[in-house]
Amino acid sequence: MANSIRQTLKTESGFKISGTIRLESGGERFFGPGPLELLERIADTGSISGAAKQMKMSYKKAWGIVHNLNTRSKRPIVVVQTGGEKGGGSIISADGWKLIEYYRSVRKRFILFLERESRKLNS
Repeated sequence: MANSIRQTLKTESGFKISGTIRLESGGERFFGPGPLELLERIADTGSISGAAKQMKMSYKKAWGIVHNLNTRSKRPIVVVQTGGEKGGGSIISADGWKLIEYYRSVRKRFILFLERESRKLNS
């Protein structure tokens, strides 16, 4: 198959196969690059609003992503802590870190696959 497509395409164009990994649940996107970045920023800032500001995202949208993650999981991915002297905050749960690590692992294998297929396409 790769030979026939190489005969069709101009290899000097430097073709590259690309794609994005997203986890789906019930036919809808559940987790991908955006939610991953949001979780990483929540971990860094300790808050959903701080993470949203860094991403130039509305708090409402960030909260919607967190709510979606939490309702599609057996246990919360993001634990929201309300009140207190500092006004509360949010942390990533152990299950949240498992999801992050799983996604990073899948994405790493996917990138290797894309690179390998791109090399075949252009060789």
